[in-house]
Amino acid sequence: MTTQIFCASTLHGAAVLAAAIDAGCFRPVRRRILLVGNSAAVPEVSPALDELPGFDALRDRFDEVLSWNAAIAPFHPSGWSPRPGDAPLWERHLRRLWRLGDDDLELTVESVETPPATAVTGIFLGAPVHVYEDGLAGYGPTGGKLDPLLGTRVRRLLHLGLVPGVRPLLLTEFGVEAEVVPDDAVRAVFRKVGAASPLPAVPHRAPALLFGERLPAPGAAKEEEAGLRMLRGAAGRGHRALVFVPPPGAPAHASVALRSEAGRLGVELTVLEPSAPGQAPLPETLFEQVRPALVVGCASPALFTARQLYGLDVASTGTGEVLEGLAPFEHRDRVPVALAHTLLPELETGLTRTPGDPARLVTALGFVAQPRIHAELRAAATGYLADGLTPAEQELFPRRRLTVLGLPGGLPGRLAALSRSPVLRRAAGRARRLRRTVRR
Repeated sequence: MTTQIFCASTLHGAAVLAAAIDAGCFRPVRRRILLVGNSAAVPEVSPALDELPGFDALRDRFDEVLSWNAAIAPFHPSGWSPRPGDAPLWERHLRRLWRLGDDDLELTVESVETPPATAVTGIFLGAPVHVYEDGLAGYGPTGGKLDPLLGTRVRRLLHLGLVPGVRPLLLTEFGVEAEVVPDDAVRAVFRKVGAASPLPAVPHRAPALLFGERLPAPGAAKEEEAGLRMLRGAAGRGHRALVFVPPPGAPAHASVALRSEAGRLGVELTVLEPSAPGQAPLPETLFEQVRPALVVGCASPALFTARQLYGLDVASTGTGEVLEGLAPFEHRDRVPVALAHTLLPELETGLTRTPGDPARLVTALGFVAQPRIHAELRAAATGYLADGLTPAEQELFPRRRLTVLGLPGGLPGRLAALSRSPVLRRAAGRARRLRRTVRR
């Protein structure tokens, strides 16, 4: 007897799991459980994904829907994992609580590096693991050195194939192969979710759809400026009807500046305010029902989904500034933002900084970000950098980082020593700050 346990914390992730099940990516078993984790700061006042509009379209793929929060209360899912010595006790408790008996288990989790995935996989130590990514993070390397006892249990990485021709790097150090969830199955599931979800009124036909984002380099002022930049860019391209989707958790007053700027520019702006926290419509349901003429964002996976799954025109803005602000260099969002920076048309100019080979670019970035984890990629990264970079690609590889790693494009011998001079480093820092000020 085998029971499959699918872990999800967002409606989007649950929809991807449902599409994978519909497409036959998982073998039939006796029992399927959807384990719902609510990682909101205060989960008691935020709806879990199985309480959101549209979830009813997904429920029938699973025999049961269980709450991870209830199972581990009063601990918070985002910060708790069992102590190693307590794992057997927790396994006995959960097997009794969830009526698992002596069933063999298969686990399917989101980001394998963080709770609650680390907690679930750490409790059920003998179970094989499948990992799924519903965005772009899988194209980057594993964020840190993963415990081999976990990494060697991972059987495959399921993803949406949002960047054709580029193989995800996540978990490849353990020989994990990637598998794409078919586009048709994904679209079909989101169509059903949209049909079961009340869509906010959009009084425009084929508007420009603007996605606000929680930027990896946070700051309310930066996020507000990013929204204004999207608004001005879309208006500058001739769009007179605009729809803005605020980022999750944005305060109610965040759209005031946008409305004021829309009035100044003489464009019609609709802000899709969520009816309750966590109840913003999924991007895919908007693509299905609104059919926007243009989708605008910074580095949101929604831009790649719109282009790859729905054939919509997209544009990005502000990716260069986000890349400059990402720290440390190993940041898990570096590769996703770099993909948006190089592969998507720029909003203001309509130009694309497409590299010669996106797959080689991702490989080189993966090595430069995690040289210890992916030492086997050094030769490929060296070859790519030695072939010469476009100006857009040079922005992705800081000379200092290349110098430290001894890669083409770094400073040679004596100049490398100069780069470590405190005086020169302070001067370079002042120059970078001045450049950012001038750009604003």
